[in-house]
Amino acid sequence: MGLSQTLLVYAMVCVHLGVSQHFFRLRPLPSEHLPVPDLKEDPDPEYDPREQDLAEKPLRKKLGSHFDPSFMAITAPLPVNLSTPDVQWKPPGHMPNEIKKLDLTETPYGKRLKVGKKARRKFLQLLWTYTYCPVVHTWKDLGVRFWPRYIKEGNCSSERSCSFPEGMSCKPIKSISKTFLRWYCQGFLRQKYCTWIQVQYPIISECKCSC
Repeated sequence: MGLSQTLLVYAMVCVHLGVSQHFFRLRPLPSEHLPVPDLKEDPDPEYDPREQDLAEKPLRKKLGSHFDPSFMAITAPLPVNLSTPDVQWKPPGHMPNEIKKLDLTETPYGKRLKVGKKARRKFLQLLWTYTYCPVVHTWKDLGVRFWPRYIKEGNCSSERSCSFPEGMSCKPIKSISKTFLRWYCQGFLRQKYCTWIQVQYPIISECKCSC
């Protein structure tokens, strides 16, 4: 499934105040850009959940098996940050075929070079490490209108170009969706009705060196 298919649409909830309207973004906009930008919330605390609405036991029950402690937290976790690896670090998994099958003996002038097995292996390992695009995870506070409040987002490293010569950069190619609870209100003041509803939040799961 492509990245665009995994991104969910921001729903717009309209609350009428006379002739004016207030719009509240409920969940993430169709976009090729991840991570999800910050939602624009109505600052009125009247639309915040009350203390009794934040009781952990009923919220855990409502979220059920969707609660994933690897990507969500109820209280502020310790910061997590993975920096871009240096050339001494070996990427996880298997070397991509497009790198493994490179012909290092060809030259622009039609001549062929002799490259020993050891030198070839070291060069391909260096190239793989340099062009590898890890997912860098950081914790983000979604605010009191989400439960759990904290999400571990994925980002593609932008510290440097991932190609040689330079020009390409790490971009998201895959995402996963995690289910959260979203505090959702309809109506106005005493006539309003608020409840927790399930929404899906896309998270970058894989990055690749791309134009």
